[in-house]
Amino acid sequence: MMKLKKSYLLFIFLLFAGSLSAQNSAQALLKKTLNKMSSYKNFKSDLSYSMDNDANDIHEKKTGTIYVEGDKFRIELMGQIIISDGKNMWTIIKDSKEVMLSALDPNDPSNISPTKILEEYSDYNAKFEKGQRKGILKTLVLTSKKKKATFHKVTITIDSHKYLVKKFSLYDNDGNVFTYDIFNFKANVDFPKGTFTYDPKEFPGCELEDMR
Repeated sequence: MMKLKKSYLLFIFLLFAGSLSAQNSAQALLKKTLNKMSSYKNFKSDLSYSMDNDANDIHEKKTGTIYVEGDKFRIELMGQIIISDGKNMWTIIKDSKEVMLSALDPNDPSNISPTKILEEYSDYNAKFEKGQRKGILKTLVLTSKKKKATFHKVTITIDSHKYLVKKFSLYDNDGNVFTYDIFNFKANVDFPKGTFTYDPKEFPGCELEDMR
């Protein structure tokens, strides 16, 4: 680039400066959204979850509801409930009446509260997806600065007026893409007592397997 004629240097510089501006704007939007989401006491939302791997022709989709309060969360999907008190996680499979108890791994980005998603990837390189800088909904592409990361890329679609996450996708190194669509979002909800704890009485007949 330095070998180009001087008449082109200003043009190249302006393009590069524009790229830096776009990155900074994307990072600023990400930070504002993180601050907004973190300001809520809790939230509840309907969601659509999908896992796709084109190479292996795997396409799975589930819908459900998620409840989040700090590090605690509860996810109710079709035939499955996941409950976490921030330290442990119970996975209840209704059809087979099985409950698997595991410790929450703070170093595993796939096993943390959804409120930590933005924090976990806030230090990624962020830029707007091509053609996504205009309009209310903006999609950010986040790429990892680490050589070995669980997810090498993350895309987040944000309502730039409300600073609300509408959709995010996680891309791992095995070709899997995990996508979450979020809708009917409600913040600062009065959750029933016990929402984030496992109560055997709520799931009679289920056998608990402790995998900690």
